[in-house]
Amino acid sequence: MTAAGTSPRGGAEARVAIVTGAGRGIGRAVALELARAGYSLCLAARSRDELEETRSQTGLPPGRALIVLVDLAGEEAPDQLMAAALDCYGRIDVLVNNAGWAPPRTPLLKMRPVDLDRMIAVNLRAPIALTRMAAAAMAARGAGTIVNVASSAAIKAPAGEAVYAATKAALIAFTRAAFSELRQSGLKLAVIVAGLVDTALIPNNKRLDRAAMLSTADVAQAVMQIVNSPAGACPVEVMLEPQLDPERPR
Repeated sequence: MTAAGTSPRGGAEARVAIVTGAGRGIGRAVALELARAGYSLCLAARSRDELEETRSQTGLPPGRALIVLVDLAGEEAPDQLMAAALDCYGRIDVLVNNAGWAPPRTPLLKMRPVDLDRMIAVNLRAPIALTRMAAAAMAARGAGTIVNVASSAAIKAPAGEAVYAATKAALIAFTRAAFSELRQSGLKLAVIVAGLVDTALIPNNKRLDRAAMLSTADVAQAVMQIVNSPAGACPVEVMLEPQLDPERPR
């Protein structure tokens, strides 16, 4: 893991958000919205070039947009990411667990153990670890928001996505249970259950109408609605589906 940015500690405190998978797609869109709202950012992903582009698009100086190169499949990666963010900023106000991974649709009996392990690590183990650490830092201040990005695959359970669907279903259950435990500490925990989103992770398919899919900006707006929700209410589970069915024959 490597981090790049100028530490702002000792200066005026701005609200701080960690976004995983911030190099592209949903993560980049979320980072841009948080930057517009005045947050300093910790941008985490595996590609420096993509993170540099995200930072450039936010318009934030390096001191307010820390880049952390990290592969969240690594057992120590969540600890390293959280340590880098806290060392740089000294506080965490928002955590968006957006990073996820899945191979192309694969029958369960043909799935490679290495792919199974990576899905569980990135999609579930890392968000749980980051949530625990962020919640501890937030609870000390009595406020904070954690948003986990799941998928409608958790509910639809499509063939060829058994393990992916299982990790996302577990993330939903984890979020709801964690909210029950932490709500009295003033923390908001929410999960976005998103339908098909037009990102590079979904290959072109003649049966899909990409124009009908959710945009990354749609998901980013849902994140901001959770972040900006009233102090006395928490939208714990947000279902987000395209208005039109992308899989419907046209």
